[in-house]
Amino acid sequence: MKDSYWLIDDVNLFEVMCPHKLKNYSESENHFKQYSKGETIYFTDDPSTTMYLIAKGKVRILNYSEDGEEVVRAILGKGEMFGELAIQGEEKRSEIAEAMDDDTLVCPVRKDQVYELMHDNKEFTFKIYKWIGFRMKKMERRIDNLIFKDVRSRLIDFLRELAIEKGVKKDQSVIIPHFFTHKNIANLIGTSRQTVTTTLNELRDEGLIDFDRKQFQIKQLDKF
Repeated sequence: MKDSYWLIDDVNLFEVMCPHKLKNYSESENHFKQYSKGETIYFTDDPSTTMYLIAKGKVRILNYSEDGEEVVRAILGKGEMFGELAIQGEEKRSEIAEAMDDDTLVCPVRKDQVYELMHDNKEFTFKIYKWIGFRMKKMERRIDNLIFKDVRSRLIDFLRELAIEKGVKKDQSVIIPHFFTHKNIANLIGTSRQTVTTTLNELRDEGLIDFDRKQFQIKQLDKF
């Protein structure tokens, strides 16, 4: 696990949040949890007592509409965190967390352990609440996009968001490593896989982007 770490504004979350770092951690406790593809980590209405760090694989956060339709709220990968509402007073889960890959590995951290860290480190407290606020704004923006923007605009916003969060500038372009399938993207922006594929190809034909299975390249950032 030496190459696994989580960053929030230069705070290494693995270093400060992993139970190994806590005084009451037992060396005999195997705290990493492994899940198979499609296995549920927690269900709606489960007790909200833990937050999770992803060490390997992908996790999707979802709900179901009143009509029984699946609504994907987020797809998260290595180095990201979920279940964070546990430390904001949530008593029962309002969402479902599901492993997307075989051998998905997560590190659960109980909220009392997080509170201990927050009590001892005011800077950490500020940064973790800042991160939670960022996640909530991101979700609100995605909902607004679904209501007010067409598919092309939603897809461009999705790519812009990836560029801000994960992009690396190279000359006049931005390179974005990614693990999203077209179906993943379709779930997140509220459209079909075929529409995502068609729109991505249109953006590539216009010279705005290029992409393969491993990365996106935004070629004209100023137009995004």
